[in-house]
Amino acid sequence: MSKIAFVFPGQGAQAVGMGRDVYEALPHSRAVFEKGDEVLGFPLSQLIFEGPDSDLKQTVNTQPALLTASVAYLEALRDQGMKPDYVAGHSLGEYSALVAAGVLSYEDAVRLVRLRGRFMEEAVPGGQGAMAAVLGAERDALAELCRSVSEESGVVELANVNCPGQIVVSGSQAGVNGVVQRVKEAGGKRAIPLEVSGPFHSSMMKAAADRLADELKSVTFNAPAVPVIVNVTAAPVTDPEEIRELLVRQVYSPVLWQDSIEWLIADGVDTFVEIGSGSVLAGLIRKIDKTVKVININTLESVQVVL
Repeated sequence: MSKIAFVFPGQGAQAVGMGRDVYEALPHSRAVFEKGDEVLGFPLSQLIFEGPDSDLKQTVNTQPALLTASVAYLEALRDQGMKPDYVAGHSLGEYSALVAAGVLSYEDAVRLVRLRGRFMEEAVPGGQGAMAAVLGAERDALAELCRSVSEESGVVELANVNCPGQIVVSGSQAGVNGVVQRVKEAGGKRAIPLEVSGPFHSSMMKAAADRLADELKSVTFNAPAVPVIVNVTAAPVTDPEEIRELLVRQVYSPVLWQDSIEWLIADGVDTFVEIGSGSVLAGLIRKIDKTVKVININTLESVQVVL
């Protein structure tokens, strides 16, 4: 029997204008944007639809914006009765997945990710942290290189295990530069520095995680309607308190995206529905397994076609 997983993109997938078509056409989707404006107390929807791109790219804005666009498209699918067997999200996208599973309300999620973005921006002074995408390296060899560079230059760690041949490293500026310069020692072809505001998913984010933990204490976590495959363990979680704890760890732990998708495929998922801006996850999933079906829900037209 065919199984479906809904997957939700993270930071980097944002685009000015995302979600405007469903906002204009579908009342339930429009209500998501309106609720986001109300909860945050500023016109988030105007920033999403009109930009400028430089403001949308700021982590404190990107996170609630992407969550809102994803949930707006999710509502479009819900209106048609489409339901998943599992949900998962890449980094920030995990919050969209938790809304999809009924663990968090959208209102709580959008408030949390706005704070999460601010805490992540403020955790490390500008210029001290960095990230880079490493292409072609084997995971264990790259992890060993990170250990070596960390001892010599400054902390650098695996941050996103995205798909075979694409792993993001994160840490101090000196540590990441060291990996970029020595990437061939791990069998890598090249490393591309990323435009980010901090060393996300590294141990340097521990201060942000501690601040987020305090905020999470006052939020209601419900039992998920479907299992959530979480970034930290790449395994299904159904206990609300465990999900709360793992959201804290997620801030400073690697995103095990490849492992998560491989777990889902092994459990019989043959259709992945990427919900939200862009098609980053679809590309990664196809590099993990070319045989599965991947559907993008990122326009009104795509909602209508899939149904």
